[in-house]
Amino acid sequence: MKISNFDPVSVRIFNTRIRNATLLVLALFIVLVIRLWFLQVVSGPVYRAKSEHNRLRLHDIPPVRGMILDRNGNLLVGNRPSFDLFVIPEDVRDRSKLLQDLQRLVCLDPQSAAQRLSASATVPFRPVCLLKDMSRDMLAIVEMYKFNLPGVVIKVEPGRHYVYGDLAFHLLGYLGEISEEQLDSGQYPDSKPGDMIGKSGVEASWQTSLSGLRGGEQIEVDAEGRKIRTISIRLPGSGSNVCLTIDKDLQLTAQNALAGKKGAIVALDPTSGQVLALASSPTVDPNLFVGGTNKTIWKEIAQSNDFPLQNRALTGQYPPASVFKIIVALAGLEEGRIDSREAIFCPGYYFLGGHRFGCWRKQGHGRVDLHRALVQSCDVYFYQMGKRLGVDRIARYARMLGFGKETGLDIGHEKDGLVPTRSWKLKKYGVPWQEGETISTSIGQSFMLVTPIQMATMISSVFNGGIIYRPQATKWVGKSEANKDHEFAPEVIRKVDITQAHLEIVKKALIGVVNEGGGTGSKSRFVNFTVAGKTGTAQVVGLKKDESGSNKYIPVHYKDHAWFVAVAPVEDPKIAVAIVVEHGGHGGSTAAPIAKELFQAYLMRE
Repeated sequence: MKISNFDPVSVRIFNTRIRNATLLVLALFIVLVIRLWFLQVVSGPVYRAKSEHNRLRLHDIPPVRGMILDRNGNLLVGNRPSFDLFVIPEDVRDRSKLLQDLQRLVCLDPQSAAQRLSASATVPFRPVCLLKDMSRDMLAIVEMYKFNLPGVVIKVEPGRHYVYGDLAFHLLGYLGEISEEQLDSGQYPDSKPGDMIGKSGVEASWQTSLSGLRGGEQIEVDAEGRKIRTISIRLPGSGSNVCLTIDKDLQLTAQNALAGKKGAIVALDPTSGQVLALASSPTVDPNLFVGGTNKTIWKEIAQSNDFPLQNRALTGQYPPASVFKIIVALAGLEEGRIDSREAIFCPGYYFLGGHRFGCWRKQGHGRVDLHRALVQSCDVYFYQMGKRLGVDRIARYARMLGFGKETGLDIGHEKDGLVPTRSWKLKKYGVPWQEGETISTSIGQSFMLVTPIQMATMISSVFNGGIIYRPQATKWVGKSEANKDHEFAPEVIRKVDITQAHLEIVKKALIGVVNEGGGTGSKSRFVNFTVAGKTGTAQVVGLKKDESGSNKYIPVHYKDHAWFVAVAPVEDPKIAVAIVVEHGGHGGSTAAPIAKELFQAYLMRE
């Protein structure tokens, strides 16, 4: 019998090894099956989505923002192509290198760009805008090096264009990038990070109508992210247009008249309250903000001592000076405290309790009745009339004619101004009202403050029969004049409780201010039609003039503010203006000539 050459021990060891190897292979196979199950079943949707995103992309198609027009259909704000640089985070291989390259090529701020990319980490396939409104030179450079800039995409989107630069900046407003707080507020449901929205003026007030509805497209891309074809598309809905009540040419005239000055002009249609011009100086060109706000430029504007962002027409609060004599005259006539035929002697000063209140004309005006007192702006006459009325009666008529509260303009934010009373002072300062303060209030000084738009509303009501209209800057909103979503009719706030006979007395005197000898507003006079108005010189601080009565050596920031309010033509009022020039001196010499320019531009066109 033949015996096997294999040692039983060796065979047992060999079989054990075979069994262990089989178990190891089986275990590895089980692990592989489990891994495949995990990848296919558990993580399948995630990888499927990534695969699709590598091949398919969803791109926003921004809507074309609506245009802004003047009352005659002239384009004030439109759109132009804007070349914007986007980055798709998922396609970026080396973020640090990419940002360094973009900084070198197009002066991109790497810190700001890195923050934007980090904020979008949860949506890696969404394009992040890093630079808006690139110049043609920047565009050419990026296109030249684009193969070495993975993840970079150039999009051509509609960019805002303010046709006349700084024209009506404070009314039109400007665009800025939407903030996180605004996104979270729920007020902008169709907006996304990087979108530009209205920050002030018309752009902000009519944001929803102007912005339109965004569209989108699904595209197929290659491995480098380049578009191969469009799979589906949803076209955006363009925004509605906004037609304003302002007149472009009149607005240009107003701004040119204020060039180099600080102040404001408001022009209204006295028969409807429509705003014909609204200018505030100094101003800003909103085109500076179209491509995003440059931090250096914004800091320079925001910290300027001239406050160019302030809309002085709505928020500038000034003593009304002698223009306020219109209020005192109407109050005195209505309350029976003034007889228009009564003459008061003006020696150039008035004493009350040992205090001397001077008249602007040192030598005095002699004997003046109400008519001559308004024509020549006699302070002494109104000191005495104000004393007869008392501050609370004066305040009641001031409020009746639109002072002390917002006018309700449909665009922008207003200040209330201030109409003081006895109770107001006691509550504010804890001390009683003094009779001397009534004397100052009666010529528009003391605590009294008004805004230019309030002044324009007041003078309009005197010449339209006593109607206070809500100022209106928007004429219609819609795709076109034939296809309007909204159209705005004149809105009457109230009819002032003043008899027409008393209004006529004051109107006649205001005609004399411009057209009679000795009238303080003669520099606004026309031969072709009749102008009526009232000058004012608002004291900023109490300073003594030199012996000649001049204030030419007074520092500019201490000089008086110049006021003029006027209406033309008196026979058929078409335009009412309120003009204030800060530290401009006398209203008759500084502000009245500006009114003449405005009337020339609006009423004497070819």
